[in-house]
Amino acid sequence: MLQYAYYPGCSGLSSSIEYDVSTRALCKSLGVELVDIPDWNCCGSTPAHASDHLLSASLVARNLAIAESMGVAGIITPCPSCLKNLKTTSLRMQRKSFHEKVESIVERPVRADLPIRSVLQTVLEQCEPEAIAKHVSKPLKGLKVVPYYGCIMNRPPDVMTFDDPENPTSLDRLMSALGAEVLPFPHKVDCCGASLGLIRRELVTRLSGRILDTAAALGADAIVTACPMCQMNLDMRQGQINRANGTRHSMPVFYYTQLAGLALGQSESCLCMDKLCVSPSRALSQMGTPAQEERAR
Repeated sequence: MLQYAYYPGCSGLSSSIEYDVSTRALCKSLGVELVDIPDWNCCGSTPAHASDHLLSASLVARNLAIAESMGVAGIITPCPSCLKNLKTTSLRMQRKSFHEKVESIVERPVRADLPIRSVLQTVLEQCEPEAIAKHVSKPLKGLKVVPYYGCIMNRPPDVMTFDDPENPTSLDRLMSALGAEVLPFPHKVDCCGASLGLIRRELVTRLSGRILDTAAALGADAIVTACPMCQMNLDMRQGQINRANGTRHSMPVFYYTQLAGLALGQSESCLCMDKLCVSPSRALSQMGTPAQEERAR
């Protein structure tokens, strides 16, 4: 079995701990072996690369160097922002002058030659959707979902090198294999506002509000995403969006790992469904999940 160095990212151990927990559960179910990168550090996210490319690359390079010493097949991360930073630095390190500058800062050799992928890409490459379907014990039948990819999961395409940047289908195919009804969604790669929720709240309420409006108009029971920032804006800020836009949305926003884990037999509690701000009970009742019974125990 191939082993992968696992980079959870800062949000995976804080604001999106349910993503980390459900990712580990899904990978275990599918035989994808994760080995935590010891003493990993923040990738710098947007602030680092927006202010200093060398700082951003050095933060990432330290993690690359540690992973390279682990004897693994590659590095995987659930977070699109972390993935973009990891892959961008790995590409930049191909330039000798830049490589030397970064190595002098991190004070250790960095090959920058390990494959770097998202958890979603790794799961779908190691286990085709049709193969995953054979492991389903609780089909998502009856659940109508819209897959929301966000703006950086597949962009820029020459860096991310996975799925179509304008019309990705990886989440669609996975959800269909798990038994859900996937609705065509015109905003699947639109921006939710990202971290601008801290300084331009009105922008996030407009952009994320449009995503929620369309999902509701299509008759979706839930939104499915793979991005911690997208999930936070659509879920945690849904009350703010309703107040600002005069709407009454109550749309659960799942990580794809939560629904996949549920379909593969994991319990709601193991997948941290209780961490969602918008209750998933009504959506899960559409697929006959014994949500109320489990919570009553």
